[in-house]
Amino acid sequence: MSRHRLVIPPVDPGVAPVLDVDQQSVVDHPGGPLLVLAGPGTGKTTTLVEAVVDRIERRGADPASVLVLTFSRKAAQELRDRITARMGRTLSTPLAATFHSFAYSLVRRATPPELYASPPRLLTAPEQDVVVRELLAGTAESVRWPDALAEARGTRGFAREVAAVLARAQEKGLGVAGLRDLGATEGRPELVAAADFLAQYDEVLEAQNLLDYPGIIAQAVALAEDPDSGLREELRARYRYVFVDEYQDTDPAQVSLLRALAGDGRDLVAVGDPDQSIYAFRGADVRGILDFPDAFRTRAGDPAPVVALRHTRRFGPRLAIASRRIAAGIGTRGAIDPATFEAFRRPVAEAGEYGEGRVTVRTFDTERAESEHLADLLRRAHLEDGIPWGEMAVLVRSGRATLPRLRRALTAAAVPVEVAADDTPLVQDPAVLPLLDALRVVVHGQLADPEHRDYVDAERARGVLLSPLVGLDATDLRVLARALRSRDLEQAEAEGRLPLSSDQLIRGAVVDPGVLAGLDGPVVERVLRFGALVERARALLATGTAEQVLWELWDGTRWPSRLRAAVAA
Repeated sequence: MSRHRLVIPPVDPGVAPVLDVDQQSVVDHPGGPLLVLAGPGTGKTTTLVEAVVDRIERRGADPASVLVLTFSRKAAQELRDRITARMGRTLSTPLAATFHSFAYSLVRRATPPELYASPPRLLTAPEQDVVVRELLAGTAESVRWPDALAEARGTRGFAREVAAVLARAQEKGLGVAGLRDLGATEGRPELVAAADFLAQYDEVLEAQNLLDYPGIIAQAVALAEDPDSGLREELRARYRYVFVDEYQDTDPAQVSLLRALAGDGRDLVAVGDPDQSIYAFRGADVRGILDFPDAFRTRAGDPAPVVALRHTRRFGPRLAIASRRIAAGIGTRGAIDPATFEAFRRPVAEAGEYGEGRVTVRTFDTERAESEHLADLLRRAHLEDGIPWGEMAVLVRSGRATLPRLRRALTAAAVPVEVAADDTPLVQDPAVLPLLDALRVVVHGQLADPEHRDYVDAERARGVLLSPLVGLDATDLRVLARALRSRDLEQAEAEGRLPLSSDQLIRGAVVDPGVLAGLDGPVVERVLRFGALVERARALLATGTAEQVLWELWDGTRWPSRLRAAVAA
């Protein structure tokens, strides 16, 4: 009888990278608070990984005593993977976590098991919207808002604004009392009403054992600062080394949590770039990193030391000069030493394999022209210069507003597109977006005002035609446009008017399929089939549910799970 024995081959630790003097000084930091200013391409993640490995491998720290905090699940996963790969072994503790997941673990641990049947549950964004709108409904228990807001109270926009105020109040550490005092001091009755609403909102969440994302941090801070809970002493005893990546994105509540966790001169290494602080709209405060030396002083009471990583390897000197000129007008240096801040702002750029780099600025009249030009640049770089698709990247300012349009343009030009899942909100998911655009055609197709937020413009119309709902490709779209334009030229001449643009003709074919009367061919037939679906869905609006309308538009068996969850919510 044959026998098999599992032999696990030895895994060698990853090769240690060659660090420059500044990076090595971070790794060798003897202890206490330290701020590391690191611009793009300066090797901050490599430095952070090496510092963690140094504490465990050279200084003998228990991996469970090392905590790395960052701001996204993707970043936390990357840090975990790089640390374990560098050490050549897996660890029993996760090491890296997001601020919210760490705070959630604290809240769960502090919740008495006998108090609730199950642990606290995170509130999803659609669920939070439902809670806020229900509390805003005009019932006897509802908060009384100023008369000036009476007409706005029932709108979705007002609900979103109220939710944003609640989030900012919690992120700034105001709470109910602080928000009420702010409203009274500034003579803003709407803020006083928002404070009353926050108190009511907190009561509802507590009764249902729910937490929202800003509330997780606020509750964790309250627990850590409570002298009777003993949580702060427990945390400080457990976590000897604390590292924070992307520190410029912290909000005041997160800084308070860090102060409870690693204040008073304890070992805290924070890495960040104040010039990349772009999340003020969700509560991030760049003062957190600029005031770090004063906020986290050493045990002797001196300001925390600051190290600047002075060599960037991501781009050449020309790009470095361009970025310096832009960054020169951003903010102040706060409590950071002038010489160190200047060294951070003026890194030495080492030319890479693509040379010194190049900066080109182009402007376009329309978003469509911009997308088509970008697609042409990428195709030429691949076909003529031989650059692999995997070495190209497109950066956008707003994923929600830009990614769907850009994805359609690149796909139509046969440019492969890969977008990280967490960069695409549900409403912009490629499987969901066509359904939402089709619903806009059903509900708002007859809107004639281009300035209306729900107006179905030519870009959305093209998206519907190119989606699986209709199934056209770029060639089919050109065939349809030529047929419509040819007929319209004849009609315009007979009626003595100017011909319509291709955009107007394409939009008309989607919102009112009757304009296709008299045309034939397989492309026209597919558009007419979609028009029939739209008419049946419009008939359902009077008596049916949103789910029935969606089902009419697209066979339910093809719905992605995320869409089913959204419809169910």
